[in-house]
Amino acid sequence: MQLDEHLFRRESARMVAALTRIFGVHNLSLAEDVVQDAFCRALEVWKVRGVPDNPSAWLMATAKNRALDVIRRERTATHFAPELSRLFESEWTLAPVVDESFASEIIRDEQLRMMFSCCDPRLKEEVQIALVLNILCGFGAQDIAGAFLAGRAAVEKRVARGKQSLATSRRLFDLTDDDVASRLPVVQRALYLLFNEGYHSVSADSVVRTELCREAVRLTELLAGDARTGTPSTHALAALMHLHAARLPGRLDGAGDLSSLVDQDRSTWDAALIARGIALLEASARGDEVSVYHLEAAIAAAHVQAPSVDRTDWHTIVGLYDRLMAVAPSPVVALNRAIALSLHEGPERGLAALAGLEDALAQYHLFYATRADFRRRLGLDARADYERALALATNDDERRFLRRKLDERA
Repeated sequence: MQLDEHLFRRESARMVAALTRIFGVHNLSLAEDVVQDAFCRALEVWKVRGVPDNPSAWLMATAKNRALDVIRRERTATHFAPELSRLFESEWTLAPVVDESFASEIIRDEQLRMMFSCCDPRLKEEVQIALVLNILCGFGAQDIAGAFLAGRAAVEKRVARGKQSLATSRRLFDLTDDDVASRLPVVQRALYLLFNEGYHSVSADSVVRTELCREAVRLTELLAGDARTGTPSTHALAALMHLHAARLPGRLDGAGDLSSLVDQDRSTWDAALIARGIALLEASARGDEVSVYHLEAAIAAAHVQAPSVDRTDWHTIVGLYDRLMAVAPSPVVALNRAIALSLHEGPERGLAALAGLEDALAQYHLFYATRADFRRRLGLDARADYERALALATNDDERRFLRRKLDERA
């Protein structure tokens, strides 16, 4: 039998958080070994007895018992979490302390602390994300390599480098108000990039990596649900993720082919995620802050609340992109603004808005695909741009979509 992949990832993250609190972050590898033992035990026992009614509780109990065994065996030879070590010396206090470490609210706090510890500004961005994926989402090196078009060896080095950094401290990051304020933007950006990789994947396997989106949403909900980290910008980021995730079912059509926003069946969009996203967006308005995530979430809300492309409020969307360009200009934001402008004022205006972007986006297939679409709508020859986009596409989903467009023009 095989364990459910999502169950593995969710429970792996929760168990690692609990065990790291017990063993100390310098013993992270020991915590991961105990988690691995728990899953191996599950495979053995569940194969014979069947999956229990509450597999999460079973796994937690197994990891807890294994932690007690490890402490009893190694407490004289191994230095565990300094704030708890003294309590491990007596059987009277050992079991209650381990039990407390597996309480839901403690695990939630430890996952937050782990998240902030992984997103140390001294680490490179790719190392931060690799750590989040590995420790908090249960992704192996091969999974991470496939998602980010990196070699497995390179990913293993990133994870090892990050864990070495964590091991220099015996304590995880303390979530005091000042500390949270200084590191929260780094954590938000890591989760934002994680979600975007799932939504617009560069993976050779698929343009949509739902499992990455799901993990990014789960961790951002964790941030939003805590008084210390649930700031307006965090709620805006969570809103953005929910509103984009709501559209995931429409990104691939019935044949499994990529579908553009114009062609998507909006009845497939997830109404519950849209409602949650709108509620989070409203919650993000409590305060004076207007972040990049607020503007992007507002754009996403305008899309999901429109009954069709023709009835979309493109005027408002273009205005939001103008504000986004003012506070966080980038070639990709300019490209998305050009798309919105073409649907508001026509493809000629969109084509004009692309002028000057080619140098910055020379290796970005969506630039050429967008310009090809504008040229096609104007009755101009778009073959060269479609062919260039096809050459730069990173996976088969995109290639099939572009070949279909190219064949339609032939």
